[in-house]
Amino acid sequence: MTRPDGTVVSSGMTWRDLSTLLKRLRWDREVVRELGLNPADLPPRDRERFWYMAIARAGIDTADAAADADRLIESLRKLGFEVGPAPGGKS
Repeated sequence: MTRPDGTVVSSGMTWRDLSTLLKRLRWDREVVRELGLNPADLPPRDRERFWYMAIARAGIDTADAAADADRLIESLRKLGFEVGPAPGGKS
């Protein structure tokens, strides 16, 4: 995603990179409840694996999530941001 002046805001992130970041930031594990997940059902000792499993189970690869992303892209474009296609996706 880029700003109207062409400055890159984000080039995206893999699930693995995101899980590593959430581990490093010591993100509160209880927030997975907002995704309908029980923290006790995820790997308790390996925080990176915990977050990777939470991301995988969150349904971000579903048709509903793609539709939500498309709506967000429309809003961002109205603000002047340019959002490229998802990896392997269309614009």
